Amino acid sequence: MIERSSDGDIAIIRLSNGPVNVLDGDLMRALADALDDAERSDVPALVLSGSGTVFSAGADLLRILDEGPGYLTGARPQANRAFERLFTFPRPVVAAVNGHAIAGGCVLALACDHRVAASGNLRVGLPELRVGVPFPVWALETVRFALAPPHLQRLITSGKLCTVTEAFDSGLVDEVVDPDVLLTRAVQVAARLAAIPRATYALTKRALREPFAARARGGGEADEEGFGIWVSEDARAAMQRFVERTLGGQSGA
Repeated sequence: MIERSSDGDIAIIRLSNGPVNVLDGDLMRALADALDDAERSDVPALVLSGSGTVFSAGADLLRILDEGPGYLTGARPQANRAFERLFTFPRPVVAAVNGHAIAGGCVLALACDHRVAASGNLRVGLPELRVGVPFPVWALETVRFALAPPHLQRLITSGKLCTVTEAFDSGLVDEVVDPDVLLTRAVQVAARLAAIPRATYALTKRALREPFAARARGGGEADEEGFGIWVSEDARAAMQRFVERTLGGQSGA
């Protein structure tokens, strides 16, 4: 589920869950555990990337359709924990966006402190509303924090899957580099951020993000309402149409 390595002092975490790195409950549990381990260690910064040619295609829609509310009930707390741990991780985290970053995959990248994307044909976006489901509160607050108001509502309501150039122009990624140097550049940025005194960086990051984290922690009622939509028949039908229309039967959103 998670591959761990390092480049010098910088820890590298790779998502490794099938061909499109779907964010199922098992992967999200493993990611949260890896972040816990990293925080207990002395690593100065992290790089988060995907294995293969995809960063992450988001939730496992086929599994949701196959297994229904029971699967979602089990996966939900794991997803919330992973999004919270990543968003509030006190040290620098740099996303090396090696391929498509869609829906929850895009949210994972946005939770990081800096996003380096590979040039090419990758797509980045937030198609949740097109899928027919609302954003969980941790995902929504992450997006609200990361995107500037001129782009925030447009990207959410359109559900547009942006080219890498459009993603850069919209603030979904911070820089675009050749795929051959993607990981090297992400490690360079992580090392630069890690050179800031640790307590200074942690305090500043917490101050910037805490209003959004507090709103997510206090959003239980809205999250329950949203979960009710996720398990509804209307959402299930919308997911089925999205899978048939957009994914050709492959999972991820």
